[in-house]
Amino acid sequence: MPLDRPSPKAARGPRLHRLGPLPWIAPAVLLILFVVLWPVYEMIRTSFLRISTSGFVRGSAGLDKYRKLLDEPDLGHVLLATVVWTCAVVGLTMLIALGLAQLFGQRFPGRRFTRWALIAPWAASVLMTAIGFKWMLNRTAGVLNTAMTDLGLVDGPEDWLGDPATAWPWMIFVAVFVSLPFTTYTLLAGLQTIPDEVYEAARMDGASTLQSYLRITLPLLRPAFLVGVVINLINVFNSFPVIWGMTQGGPDSATSTTTVFMYQLKSTDIGESAAMSVVNFALVVLLVLVFLKVSRWNKEEG
Repeated sequence: MPLDRPSPKAARGPRLHRLGPLPWIAPAVLLILFVVLWPVYEMIRTSFLRISTSGFVRGSAGLDKYRKLLDEPDLGHVLLATVVWTCAVVGLTMLIALGLAQLFGQRFPGRRFTRWALIAPWAASVLMTAIGFKWMLNRTAGVLNTAMTDLGLVDGPEDWLGDPATAWPWMIFVAVFVSLPFTTYTLLAGLQTIPDEVYEAARMDGASTLQSYLRITLPLLRPAFLVGVVINLINVFNSFPVIWGMTQGGPDSATSTTTVFMYQLKSTDIGESAAMSVVNFALVVLLVLVFLKVSRWNKEEG
């Protein structure tokens, strides 16, 4: 009597089962390989090449591009400016967004309209927003100079973006302005996941409003807060449109961060620019890892 053989369809079933979730995540893995890892590989490879400004490879450069980068007189200032820029923008964004999220979590007339209005900086192009503020701060035709001169607040037009001392605060303001919508909605979503019963139980136990905020709201908001900080760290550290749209990193490199400085180097030495890209990539990864380590993101609250 012939033995029953499993059908081809039944035979393929166990094989697919052994692959687990791989068939489902394979498209995402391929996309990551193509969009993220391949550019990183090309970036690192380019940093070891001698490339002309017209784009022709002239041979291997070894570590010469990294040595040249370390000899750049503006590198130390740019690194310090990047750290200050990132900390200032992320810190102010998280602080203001926390207040806005708590405000929008309350019921008040016009709440829906104000929530919609907050989306406007997020919906608009960041570069377009930066250029709009640049024209507003223009020395000769800017609205701000015109208004302040008419009101007698200044004796004459100020070159707000020509002086690093005034350009940096304005760029930080614009960066916070465009970062608030995402961060506010992230924290608002976190606030809305906190059950009202928890607050009612705390009130019954005699907890004050401040005690409820410190012992309930902030600890339960921690996951959303960490998401907002990490996303903002990456975005702000790599921010290009705000600075380039307002000052192009000038004068010279006085208002440059590492990302803008990398782009400035491209016009003179592509290999050195690639070396700066590698350093920039390593710095942002290190920054995020240090923050996650310090914040103990994977530790449960006691």
